[in-house]
Amino acid sequence: MKKRIYISALMILACLFQAMAENPVVAPAQKKPVMLVGGTIHTGTGDVIENGTIIFINGKITAVGRTADINIDTSGYEVIDVTGKQVYPGLIFPSTSLGLQEIGSGVDVATDNREIGTLNPDVRAIVAYTADSQVTPVIRANGILLAQIIPVGSLLPGTSSVVQLDAWDWEDAAYKMDNGIQLGWPRKATRGSRNSYFRMGATGGNTYEQNVEELEKIFTDAAAYAAVEKPEHANLRLEAMKGLFDGSKILFLSSDEPKGIIEGITFAERHGVKKIVLSEADESAWTVRDFLKENDIPVLLADPLSLPKYDYSDIRLPFKLAAMFHKEGILIGLTYSNQAYGNLPFAAGETVAYGLTKEEALQTVTLNSAKILGIADKTGSIEVGKDANIVVSTGDLLDMSTNNVVLAFITGRNISLDNKHKQLYRRFEAKYEQMSSK
Repeated sequence: MKKRIYISALMILACLFQAMAENPVVAPAQKKPVMLVGGTIHTGTGDVIENGTIIFINGKITAVGRTADINIDTSGYEVIDVTGKQVYPGLIFPSTSLGLQEIGSGVDVATDNREIGTLNPDVRAIVAYTADSQVTPVIRANGILLAQIIPVGSLLPGTSSVVQLDAWDWEDAAYKMDNGIQLGWPRKATRGSRNSYFRMGATGGNTYEQNVEELEKIFTDAAAYAAVEKPEHANLRLEAMKGLFDGSKILFLSSDEPKGIIEGITFAERHGVKKIVLSEADESAWTVRDFLKENDIPVLLADPLSLPKYDYSDIRLPFKLAAMFHKEGILIGLTYSNQAYGNLPFAAGETVAYGLTKEEALQTVTLNSAKILGIADKTGSIEVGKDANIVVSTGDLLDMSTNNVVLAFITGRNISLDNKHKQLYRRFEAKYEQMSSK
């Protein structure tokens, strides 16, 4: 029996290592200035520049504008003609288990996003992140270049980080290390929605009051610990939470109940948390929109391609929520909870049919998400001084029928767009060509 288990484990590991070996080689650092000339530039700020030019040097954007207005000596530059193509900021995927969960939920050795216990703010998702995931090159080919990876669990499952998706290892991938703490506010009501399920608020057996009491204690202790300049004895849990009280870390709160949203945000503000984001939000968040607006709470909408939460809800409500929040003046970004990660741009595109303009929809997966994650000073739009995280498509990046990414740059590095899907396509295309020629 032991021998059989040992052999099975070896086979799984062999499959994983084989998968890793098939990933494209990581792109080297940008060596010479690059000019993208002639494309339609969607800056991510709402502006569109026809027949535009982008210049980036050493990974940073140095010029953006109409080609006719940019007159420089191009000797020594790599000039890439993108005439007729659409140019976008690289898309950002918040609140995901990408790189932590490889093969669904059925193979434990391929899942490293779950933590045991309820209070683990010191658990860092970044150190479990694998840059060799087979999924990463697939979603990169749809224009997604950055992701916020999060641990999953109950109450305080850990600390998230933002990664760039062309890296050798987790240290190389880190784009903004330890940017936020995840908080799953405990549930009070019983489940009764169409597609409700326990997210991070599920807490193995404790009552609501017990869970809140645990949170009260650790937040009180963390605030007191943060007030001490040099604690005599280090406490890793409390150390991880210090940034919540000086604004260097963001609290990403998740709750699928209207009362839970209000209680969780009120709780965090009472304890002196500086920055709060409502994560994995659904139609429950809409019912407390006035509270969110009053407290200036950004929202990350989850599953915009899902069914509505309740049987009595408008069947198109998940598609409409982004525009509804936007009209209320609430900053919104999009995430996607299912493992079909590559659908993120198409989820954004769906919002165009239900109230957002194309450029507003683009912002939900670029600049808005960058603002929410605390990285808007570096990325999220095509502007001078920002990292050259850029995607070039022959068609509309947010449209499933025309999305066709032909070039992608991360900090100016021209990354490979090859992936397992394309490899399999080429393989079987060759097979059937051989068969037809016989």
